Amino acid sequence: MRITGHIVDLFKRRIFDGEILVEGNRIVSIRECDTINDQFIIPGLIDSHVHVESTMLTPSRFADLIVPRGTVGVVTDPHEIANVVGVAGVDFMIADSKHVPVKFFFGAPSCVPATAFETSGAVLDSKAIESLLQRDDIWFLSEMMNFPGVVFDDKEVWQKIKFAHYYKKPIDGHAPGLKGDDLRKYAGAGISTDHECAFLDEALQKIKQGMMIQIREGSAARNFDSLYSLFGSHPDKLMLCTDDSHPDQLLNEGHIDRLLRRGIEKQINIFDLLRAATVNPVQHYGLPVGLLREGDPADFVVVKDLKNFQVLQTWIDGSQVYDAVKGVLFDLPSIEPVNSFRTELVDISKLRTGIPSDKNFVKVIDIADGELLTKSFLWEPVVNESREVSPDIKQDILKLVVVNRYTAEEPIVGFVRNLGLKSGAIGGTVAHDSHNIIVAGVDDASILAVINGLIQAKGGIASYAEGYFDLLPLPVGGLMSAEDGVSVALKYQQLNDKARHLGSKLKAPFMSLAFLSLLVIPSLKLGDKGLFDVDKFSFTSLFE
Repeated sequence: MRITGHIVDLFKRRIFDGEILVEGNRIVSIRECDTINDQFIIPGLIDSHVHVESTMLTPSRFADLIVPRGTVGVVTDPHEIANVVGVAGVDFMIADSKHVPVKFFFGAPSCVPATAFETSGAVLDSKAIESLLQRDDIWFLSEMMNFPGVVFDDKEVWQKIKFAHYYKKPIDGHAPGLKGDDLRKYAGAGISTDHECAFLDEALQKIKQGMMIQIREGSAARNFDSLYSLFGSHPDKLMLCTDDSHPDQLLNEGHIDRLLRRGIEKQINIFDLLRAATVNPVQHYGLPVGLLREGDPADFVVVKDLKNFQVLQTWIDGSQVYDAVKGVLFDLPSIEPVNSFRTELVDISKLRTGIPSDKNFVKVIDIADGELLTKSFLWEPVVNESREVSPDIKQDILKLVVVNRYTAEEPIVGFVRNLGLKSGAIGGTVAHDSHNIIVAGVDDASILAVINGLIQAKGGIASYAEGYFDLLPLPVGGLMSAEDGVSVALKYQQLNDKARHLGSKLKAPFMSLAFLSLLVIPSLKLGDKGLFDVDKFSFTSLFE
């Protein structure tokens, strides 16, 4: 097989007219020639950190959406499904991925559960992690979110790190805001990446400690604008990732190609930009992905130009997997879901909360659009004679409820500002990281309708307003759909539109909601066991 075009050589940093000869799954020859097609040939793109489950698609359905965008490989942490069903979830993801040509590189989830302060469906201790790290289909130790465990010498955390070193597997990081001596100890443990940098100074400190920075542009957390200047100073320390992207974004905006377009807009050097999406992750993780060299696996993308990166063809291991005219050129497998879910419904009386007579203020989670970091503020509510606290729509303060989805425990009630709903409720079983049920709304009846609807469906994301319950079912772990990517994206988009119709102005309201229970990202979050102060890493009272 022979393909001609303007070949982008990222090692010699030049673009030349030439032809590529492929035999089997390898590139056997690359040579310059005069007669070529007017198209550009680049190495296949790599997402250096993604949770496939956050797309609400299984790996095979995810592949169906990303090969038209030029992605040939993903470095992925199956942390979400592992929190639901443990190693069985990791095995499900790997098995499903093997039915499609995209190269999936799975890690061993290091923090299941993310903390001891929430209920998950499974626990992966150091023995389970060692068993995973021994496997050839596990490529790294996934993001070490329990950075306090590293800093304060938690034995289990350090045992997992030691096993990763013993089996010579890279260790991914997750340490928002960590600095000073704590950062030095964290990086000194051999933790080599971080995708949580929201600010330039934070990224520079981590680079100084030898870490690679994964510039993230997902659905909720978008850090490209804050960090792109690093391409001018530290291009070899950068990778690109999406971390958590919802299906409508993949369908409408793209995948790693979207970050490339952002880079071109910022006038980043094309070779540095493309290396962050190809060479850097391949070399850091030691991935068997071709980089457009003789002898490499034939993994490459043909694009119309180097500005919009419109994909004409995608090739993996010498086989064409996408054509701009014919579409995706592989079939999707059938799916047998794995899941774990309670069956008991919630009573509305469990959603009411009253402020004690000796307290006057409520601690409210304050969210910002496009950020996973939250703040907190004290709110003095107007209460009735029984001192029951109700949402205040005028101040944009809504009730937030987390329900343990694994056992029949009572709901935990909190409050959140800036979600924007004026009526109804929204919620889902995508709630990082233990994926309990999380719902926010303006009244108890709407909140209850969403909670019980999700329990009956055994997972999904949903809205309720004016007597109408709308649901995207997620039968695979309460996280993923068995439907094709386009169908899921369109249904998700419909639910997002419904949330905006109810008043939310957030770019990704369901994604923002899903992170309000993530107890490892500052500052104030709500878990299934109570309100949690991440800065102090301890539970805190709702009232003051």
